Amino acid sequence: MLFLLTYETKFDFDDLFEDDQLAESINLNITRHSKHFPKTGRKEPPTAIEIQAMSETLKLLFNLSQYYPQHVPSLAKSAPNILKILCRINLATPVLQAPVTYLVNALLNLSVVNDDRPHKDADANPYFPKPDQYCNIDRLISILDNAVCTYTEEQLETLATPLVTLIRKVFDFAPSNVRPHMQTALLPSSSDRSQPLGQSNTLASRLLRLSTSPAAPSLRESVSSLLFELSGKDATNFVRNVGYGFASGFLMTHDLPVPATAAEGWSTGQSDVDLGERLTNVEGKEINPVTGQIREMEPKAPEEEMTEEEKEREAERLFVLFERLKATGVVNVRNPVEQAVQEGRFEEIE
Repeated sequence: MLFLLTYETKFDFDDLFEDDQLAESINLNITRHSKHFPKTGRKEPPTAIEIQAMSETLKLLFNLSQYYPQHVPSLAKSAPNILKILCRINLATPVLQAPVTYLVNALLNLSVVNDDRPHKDADANPYFPKPDQYCNIDRLISILDNAVCTYTEEQLETLATPLVTLIRKVFDFAPSNVRPHMQTALLPSSSDRSQPLGQSNTLASRLLRLSTSPAAPSLRESVSSLLFELSGKDATNFVRNVGYGFASGFLMTHDLPVPATAAEGWSTGQSDVDLGERLTNVEGKEINPVTGQIREMEPKAPEEEMTEEEKEREAERLFVLFERLKATGVVNVRNPVEQAVQEGRFEEIE
């Protein structure tokens, strides 16, 4: 009933928050649901009715956090237990269905840092618990990896955009020792660069393809923003990480300066040496800044062998050109074809 009242009604939830401890009741319900997912896994799994009850609570929490942002701090106390459930719940196939989608949505508007403790206190962040700071982000990335392998781009537009948005928010608050872990998991690796970026089946390559998907405009924007933020919001790092081909559209639509040497892949002057190095070198290997592929692994263009007839025609063309040049009198040159004949180095083909 409360969930339905959040839609297009004049019902004021402020009174429930202030006089009837609505946030405390929601937090207690989430805590109770989390006990159905113990770390040991020895307890009986929750029943379908219990899962449905949890889903309704999560839906209410999301709507309240969306429409009553002033009460988010009091709801944020549920974040640790929501994360606990998300990490311990058995994932179905396909993965982005209830209650996983409700768990992800519920986290979107909650403060990433527990407001009861100072913002700079590393232990205050429920996303990066002290025993294993990577457990929650690894779970989110695993769900994303599973999803992009399962759904069509049209389905991902609706289902995966909130998940990518949540990962972006987590990265923004991530401590310095966690950010490299996320960058390694989501950005192209050296093995991806054995071919043009976006052509392998890794998560990074799938994200690159989604970043240019015409079928998923919202997801395309969110994925591109994620990759840009993983690159430190630096245009040069962005081009180096994903290749100019994938980076150019995002940079231009957001009025961000495109690195001057990005398209060429070479510095144009002494002042551009550092920029060129950043664009064309990854882990000490030269890369093509447009495709992101390691230069030495690029396919070599086959050199077609000229036929005898083509060689004869080319010799005739050069002979005529040199004769015309001699006739101008501007320069005194000796026709190399004529010289070859006189020296006996020219073999006539019958």
